[in-house]
Amino acid sequence: MSDPRPIGVFDSGVGGLTVLSEIRDRLPYEHTIYFGDTARVPYGVRDLTEVRWFAFEIIHYLIDLDVKMVVIACNTATAAALKAAQRSFDVPVIGVIEPGARAAALETRNRRAGVLATEATVTSGAYRRAVHAFDAGISVYEQACPAFVPLIERGIVDGPELERVATGYLTPLMERRVDAVILGCTHYPLISATINRILGPGVRLISSAGQTALEVGRILSRRGFLRRPKHPDDEGRSTYICSADPEEFALLGSRFLEEEIEAAAPAAAL
Repeated sequence: MSDPRPIGVFDSGVGGLTVLSEIRDRLPYEHTIYFGDTARVPYGVRDLTEVRWFAFEIIHYLIDLDVKMVVIACNTATAAALKAAQRSFDVPVIGVIEPGARAAALETRNRRAGVLATEATVTSGAYRRAVHAFDAGISVYEQACPAFVPLIERGIVDGPELERVATGYLTPLMERRVDAVILGCTHYPLISATINRILGPGVRLISSAGQTALEVGRILSRRGFLRRPKHPDDEGRSTYICSADPEEFALLGSRFLEEEIEAAAPAAAL
């Protein structure tokens, strides 16, 4: 049995492309639709009730495009909307927090884990609860990083400005002697080289993107939703949609995916 319907993936901007890239690498035959809500980026400074409303609008939009699954490739939107979305929609909906929390619980050796995230995600306490669901004895230190997403969306992924901002955010975690740090926003893997350099070799950086892609594969396989083409060279296609500034989205998206993508089609009114 083969299910040719696409997987829907969404984020507030380009950050969720880190999750999309992992899905494409691990499930190369799957079609995907990526939605970047560039008209309302960033989500991390907004009220969680507002973000939940945005997420439901986008999920409805993707379901109207006949997706077989929705991946909330945004930590803030996962914290705000995942549980409610799983209760409200017939298609499988997964987020990115639990896979990262599970990895941190397994990776920390001194039982001190840090979380870099948006203000909204930190306020929600979602990562602390998720890590403690796996191991209640781990100390979790959360650090809000409000400047990261705006910098990344401007294409600033290295250099002295980023170094200065990142050092300010990372110093409190280093003072807590954490040995595992969760990149609690899907934008942050795009600046992982700078973060790694500041933290040093003794700290394990954890991105939930790869673990999320594995979970996508497990769910599709279990439900019989995998696409199984007749020819091995019939790989999946990706469609890109955004809510504003498609040319800028395509420019940044091409840089982050390291391949040319066509200008994203602007979304109709949600």
